[in-house]
Amino acid sequence: MRVLSKDLRLQDVTLMYLTTLATLVVILVASYQAAGSSRPQLPYHVPLDPGGQLQLSWNISYERQELYLELWAREPRHGLLLGMSDRGELRDADLVLLWDDGTKSYFGDAWSDSQGLVSVDEQQDYQLIDAQRTSEGFFLLFKRPFSTCDPRDYIIEEGTVHLLYAILDKPIQSPQKLNLSLLNPGVQRVLLLRPETPSPPLPRDIRTLDVLAPDITIPAQETTYWCHIYQLPPDLPKNHIVMYEAAVTPGNEAIVHHMEVFECSPNMDVIPQYSGSCDSKMKPRKLNFCRHVLAAWALGAEPFYYPADAGLPFGGEGSSRFLRLEVHYHNPLLVSGRRDSSGIRLHYTPNLRKYDAGIMELGLVYTPVMAIPPQQSNFLLTGYCTAKCTQTALPPGGIFIFASQLHTHLAGRAVRTALVRGGREVEVVQEDKHFSTHYQIIRILKKMVNVLPGDVLVTRCRYNTEDRSKPTVGGFGIMEEMCVNYVHYYPRTQLELCKSHVDPGYLQKFFSLISRFQGGDECSCARPDVVEQFSSLRWDAFSGQVLNSLYSTSPISMHCNQSTAELFPGDWERQKLPEVTSHLQRPLFPCERVRPQTSNPTEVQSDLF
Repeated sequence: MRVLSKDLRLQDVTLMYLTTLATLVVILVASYQAAGSSRPQLPYHVPLDPGGQLQLSWNISYERQELYLELWAREPRHGLLLGMSDRGELRDADLVLLWDDGTKSYFGDAWSDSQGLVSVDEQQDYQLIDAQRTSEGFFLLFKRPFSTCDPRDYIIEEGTVHLLYAILDKPIQSPQKLNLSLLNPGVQRVLLLRPETPSPPLPRDIRTLDVLAPDITIPAQETTYWCHIYQLPPDLPKNHIVMYEAAVTPGNEAIVHHMEVFECSPNMDVIPQYSGSCDSKMKPRKLNFCRHVLAAWALGAEPFYYPADAGLPFGGEGSSRFLRLEVHYHNPLLVSGRRDSSGIRLHYTPNLRKYDAGIMELGLVYTPVMAIPPQQSNFLLTGYCTAKCTQTALPPGGIFIFASQLHTHLAGRAVRTALVRGGREVEVVQEDKHFSTHYQIIRILKKMVNVLPGDVLVTRCRYNTEDRSKPTVGGFGIMEEMCVNYVHYYPRTQLELCKSHVDPGYLQKFFSLISRFQGGDECSCARPDVVEQFSSLRWDAFSGQVLNSLYSTSPISMHCNQSTAELFPGDWERQKLPEVTSHLQRPLFPCERVRPQTSNPTEVQSDLF
């Protein structure tokens, strides 16, 4: 392989590169058609389109910092497109393309600009490995580093990846003829990077419980959240859930987008039977008290295993007999008449393991005193689990976090929880820089995080409200906001909620300051509630900056709550913000240690293959 002369114009280089590669692709396709079943099997899979015409499979090499990806198409027609962008936008997307011009086929690395127009990348970072057509369809295998140090390329990190996909319906002379908005590509969300830890074996006395939708008809609309109340058998003794997995009705794999199972409050003796839209006005109010997460699954997620020495207790004293199943159906093709009995299959054992696993809420309290101004592109809110709370509530050896589920509503863009010890960040528990409320699953951590008494857990959320004209306050409604990390840990403690919010008295000082600054008068009449106060302000850059400063400097009220919802003994009001004196730095990617020698494409000699 030799580098092309830099004296050649980029257009000439690109043409020579693509012409040579076209020959290579033709040779590969022909040879793999003859090879038949030599195609490698990759462990992770996700359907891309609701029609079942396109699927992505992949594997991960953490040692080489590379992904191996395979696109399958039932019929590729005139080419395939796969892309990655911040939130599935058509602009500024990193693309890999297979296309034909009516005579020859081409494979290459490309990108889209701010208008969605496509260009071939000067630095070709997707490497073609395999292309073949079989009786099952067309397969395209290629690889790419996590990071290429190319500013046009997406950095593949832990967390949600928004994938763009499309099948090309007609030949094109070059990618420059493509406009993504005209292609109308689909969007799929997936976790590409997964832990390498092998799953523990299931015990021999394993039992199963299917929490399923009751053979419903999926509504012919793009988005549906379906809620169903499931009642456990009476007098169910304490068991340990040790694994759960999706149970999706065959044929609905691309429509069932994500599912969650919640345990209802044990204080509720009766929960009305209900099966219908979660947004319906007919939904019983008591369903709002079914919020304790037992299981969560999203498209592309693998079965969830508990550590070998721990299990999540359900049944027995102190638990509820009622569960709420919530299924999100994504039906952009408006398929009608489709029946569904999907849900989550719980695998449990009566032979209790050494530790009860627990679930703890970190982040911000659901309260309107935490708000995001309108027209914000990057507004931060931070919630704390303080050293005083962990010192009070955790055992001497601490707890081990092995999984977490991040949660915001529609304005959330990123979530990060970090462990702070002695004022220094020592570990990132979980981070998602491209978070989507439409892709919320419980994620196994690459390594367990040991939280000791006196440690601090800091959960920070980033929001975008550029499409809103009014402030967004904290609360339960979908147009309100949350900032939560449900961490799964063992051994279980009485600490169920470790969250904070700004001290309300200091927030009133903010309202008073901004009101005077904007020419308002102090009023001795009854004070309006916080939501009205936020709505009455004139929001501009100054008021937004002052609110941000208030949240990042003012004392906080701590909710250091036991499982009974009562506070642990102590004074939890007007607590000083925890200090973080140093932050963890991201390790260097291989390309940052050895920079590429050239940004031009390279000529691929056919005799290498």
